[in-house]
Amino acid sequence: MRIGILGGTFNPPHIGHLVCAQEAHDQLGLDRVVLMPAGVPPHKEIEADPGAEARYALCEAAVMGDERFEVSRLELDRAGRSFTVDTLRALHDQSPQDNITFIAGGDMARSLPSWREPEALLTLATLAVAERAADKRDAISAAIAPLAGSDRVRFFDMPRIDVSSSLVRERAASGRPIRYLVPDAVAEAIAQNGWYTA
Repeated sequence: MRIGILGGTFNPPHIGHLVCAQEAHDQLGLDRVVLMPAGVPPHKEIEADPGAEARYALCEAAVMGDERFEVSRLELDRAGRSFTVDTLRALHDQSPQDNITFIAGGDMARSLPSWREPEALLTLATLAVAERAADKRDAISAAIAPLAGSDRVRFFDMPRIDVSSSLVRERAASGRPIRYLVPDAVAEAIAQNGWYTA
């Protein structure tokens, strides 16, 4: 199977995440896209974190009823910080027959040389980058070019959606509506559990 992995804190998941997953699924010919919520991210603290289980539940709510998508507990159930290369190794060990594509935004992809074992990552997965602007694609390609495996990078277009998890958290904390910024099931779960409220 051709599996796409979309990692992140998903704090909370919003429509931008789902459009990214959908466009990768469509344009790259993937069989399924797996949302991979981070347990303990290596490079940043998770702001206003309702907890890993809450973020997992929100991801489940976000993709409910869409057979193209699923959610993995792999990083949540592993102790310590979540490094992408470790996740990809674990996925490869579980299902060596799968063809894995790791989905990243442009800014994240440009920083790939500073990641843990970036060349190993490129042997384990194709890197799919959501980026529309040609000049940014050129800059990303140039940044990655010195790495062995840099030919395993593919770009796909994504509509510009100016929604972020921090915006959703801020609106929820101030009692403003978040409907249409997140799937209805995510908005309902946030309201029912009082997540992100001040």
